[in-house]
Amino acid sequence: MPIAIGKEDEMKVSEIVGKLNLKVFSGEVGLDRKISGAYVSDLLSDVMGNAEEGMVWVTLQTHQNVLAIASLKELAAIILVKNFEPEADTVLHSYEEGIPVLGTDLPTFEIVGKLYNALK
Repeated sequence: MPIAIGKEDEMKVSEIVGKLNLKVFSGEVGLDRKISGAYVSDLLSDVMGNAEEGMVWVTLQTHQNVLAIASLKELAAIILVKNFEPEADTVLHSYEEGIPVLGTDLPTFEIVGKLYNALK
């Protein structure tokens, strides 16, 4: 189930980058995107069926299909966990779509807890 926040509480992707000490791999033009919540899944069909516009997607998937889904769902950003890095074609697609691909060395459980606290 997606975690959504109220419009009055929306943050920008750039604020989450700072608060969570995230690395920006690509898509810097999208750092001003507003975040409406978060969705956590490594199953692309699950994200496609359940994530909502403006959400940040937390995953360990690094291939370009994550950008295709993020673009289709109009997601605010993607956070890669556990020091995973995006593949080269993912980076190119990120720049084309203006969707930031971010990263952390933290495991999913820890970064999601921090993200939840930052967004609530």
